[in-house]
Amino acid sequence: MRSVTYSMNVSLDGYIVGPDGDFDWTGPDEEIFRSWIDEIREVGVHLLGRRLYETMLYWETADEDPSLDDSTLEWAALWKPLPKVVFSRTLSAVQGNARLATGGLAGEIERLRAEPGEGDIAIGGATLAAEAAALDLIDEYRIRVHPVLVGGGIPFFPQHERRADLELVETRTFSSRVVCLHYRVAR
Repeated sequence: MRSVTYSMNVSLDGYIVGPDGDFDWTGPDEEIFRSWIDEIREVGVHLLGRRLYETMLYWETADEDPSLDDSTLEWAALWKPLPKVVFSRTLSAVQGNARLATGGLAGEIERLRAEPGEGDIAIGGATLAAEAAALDLIDEYRIRVHPVLVGGGIPFFPQHERRADLELVETRTFSSRVVCLHYRVAR
């Protein structure tokens, strides 16, 4: 069965964006970017909330920019054809290899898990991930912890009263002092 994985950059105090909505503290770092490329190779479908979908739209045409380096072009070549399911109450259409979700999150994940196919089901966007966590649908968390305190913003972890025991799968420390933590939900 395909795993559902929630993976994002996070500040040390637990936010994916700061109070102003900015995430420039994640900064361009080739070593971390390569880890994202390696991770996306394991993904078969990506579920996104509206805000993350709109942020990631850049990658639908990034390969047309002749000034991009090889790593950036490699990411674009992997991201663009990747099937995406967008959860939104406001969008009426999406671009690229994406479709709007036609059902609820649990139903979409159940259907995707039942379909034949390779690769994980990645989930992106804190609001969507919070809903998935509340429904106990997330199997793995991959967190790239950046050494910065942003003081508020959108939290990586949902704020609800539910305990989830985790098993550490792997840690990796990058030369930039970012630490990648990979956990599996203990079932």
